[in-house]
Amino acid sequence: MEIVKANGPITGEHIAENLHLTRATLRPDLAILTMAGFLDARPRVGYFYTGKTSEQSERIGNLYVKDYYSCPVVASDTTSVYDAIVTMFTEDVGTIFIVDANNALAGVVSRKDMLRASIGKQELSSLPVTIIMTRMPNITYCYLDDKLVDVGKKLIEREIDSLPVVKEEQDGFKVIGRVTKTNITKALVNLSNE
Repeated sequence: MEIVKANGPITGEHIAENLHLTRATLRPDLAILTMAGFLDARPRVGYFYTGKTSEQSERIGNLYVKDYYSCPVVASDTTSVYDAIVTMFTEDVGTIFIVDANNALAGVVSRKDMLRASIGKQELSSLPVTIIMTRMPNITYCYLDDKLVDVGKKLIEREIDSLPVVKEEQDGFKVIGRVTKTNITKALVNLSNE
């Protein structure tokens, strides 16, 4: 923020050079600062400092998942791809969390996974969702006590729409909620309204 204050408008490339980082390394942090309203970005111009104070930054750093998460949309690992697509559209979500017989997180299915599966000539009602899902341990997740800004960074770095909020149990991770880009946006809007 100090670099942008002193040199704005400044491109992400120039900020990265000043910090001796790659643009890819810096991108999630710039996205968070822009989303939080500390910086403003304009295409082909660069980043501007908006004038937001560090007090507001501290308040953003004190937002937690437990205060902003929402209900998860889950399906059994025996669900067909067709039924998962129907669930996705009726629940109006971009991600479904797949659970096993013990209700433990087994996988995640996204819109992209569904689209990829539906392009082929496969019979979707007989194709199990386990064929197309991302499986544990390759799933990024979060806990109720995680900071919302850290979850936001994970969403940006992984280029995904949501994370399951989990609770560790003997049989695995139980899905108790989800954090989406919309949840984070609502938190930032609430903060700005205060």
